[in-house]
Amino acid sequence: MAAWGQRLAGVRGVLLDVSGVLFDGAEGSGVPIAGSVEAVARLKRSRLKVRFCTNESQKSLGDLVRLLQQLGFDISEGEVTAPAPATCLILKERGLRPYLLIHDGIRSEFDQIDTSNPNCVVIADAGESFSYQNMNKAFQVLMELENPVLISLGKGRYYKETSGLMLDVGAYVKALEYACGIEAEVVGKPSPEYFKSALQEMGLEAHQAQ
Repeated sequence: MAAWGQRLAGVRGVLLDVSGVLFDGAEGSGVPIAGSVEAVARLKRSRLKVRFCTNESQKSLGDLVRLLQQLGFDISEGEVTAPAPATCLILKERGLRPYLLIHDGIRSEFDQIDTSNPNCVVIADAGESFSYQNMNKAFQVLMELENPVLISLGKGRYYKETSGLMLDVGAYVKALEYACGIEAEVVGKPSPEYFKSALQEMGLEAHQAQ
């Protein structure tokens, strides 16, 4: 107990993953992992700041938060760091017009983004939209650019749903990296910059969070 207490000394905040940590997902729904609702409630009652840091890229931020609320979690949109909104900020700042290889569930997040005459590719966990046609279109866009930019919402290998393990976006990103001879920019875990942005939103330094 003493060692654990020493480890928590100076800790002022907690970053929590969502999918596979708080709940196991299914198409349009999910089930909370045993004890997770109570654990979040206990953290919220403590002196610690809490932020949810997710790679979810099949549900919009609003849909994800509504689902978690329905499952019993005390959570609001302002407490979540998600890759789609972060990617939109990057696109606007850099004047990038993406070819979107994404799931229909997050397409609304990009409504204010110019997608005409693409000068980059944004890829996410597109689910059934990972067809040969769509992957080849992304490949063609990248190969036609003098300075190709591939932005990925995460780079996971697989994730868990109630029906079992599911292939994640990382495998498709690797295919495009290999075919085009480039390296993707990752917006989401495991990018250190993604975690830094979550810490900034909490007003904390890395050594102050777990």
